[in-house]
Amino acid sequence: MVNGKQKGSAGERELAGKLREHGFTARRTQQFCGAAGDSDVVCTELADYHIECKRVEKLNVDQAMDQSLRDCKDKTPIVCHRRNHKPWLVTMYLEDWLALVKNER
Repeated sequence: MVNGKQKGSAGERELAGKLREHGFTARRTQQFCGAAGDSDVVCTELADYHIECKRVEKLNVDQAMDQSLRDCKDKTPIVCHRRNHKPWLVTMYLEDWLALVKNER
């Protein structure tokens, strides 16, 4: 049986590694004495986003987004998540996504 806390920590390290593979400066927050309410992963180039990381088989997306929204302060809340043997997904509110893609035109 997999320890959920260990799986979550491994997921945070994996996500930070994926971001680094794509040229971002990213690290897991908790390893640097992160406090409750901090992003799970911080990324210099994505400083406007509160990144909540979930590495579970059955994700309650509403609860995960609620947590990200509750902790985001003035940042845009997102949830990066993945199941075993599946690619990473990013969940965000439609209004935030629309603002993002409008700025890319």
